[in-house]
Amino acid sequence: MYNWSINTKEIRKDKATYSIWKLEQLINFGMGNSKIKKQKLLQLMPSLDIDPAKKKYLSFLLWPRKQS
Repeated sequence: MYNWSINTKEIRKDKATYSIWKLEQLINFGMGNSKIKKQKLLQLMPSLDIDPAKKKYLSFLLWPRKQS
């Protein structure tokens, strides 16, 4: 993944920060041919800094409400 706004060599040194940043980039700017693993999304969802509408939609997909 090429990104002009951040030095990816520096951010890769901290694995937690890099995985959050990469997931945010994939959600915000497209995934191409890659897929997001559900387990990783569930794990990092609270710490993602993405558009509230996208976050709400992803939450809807991950945790559907039960109909009574």
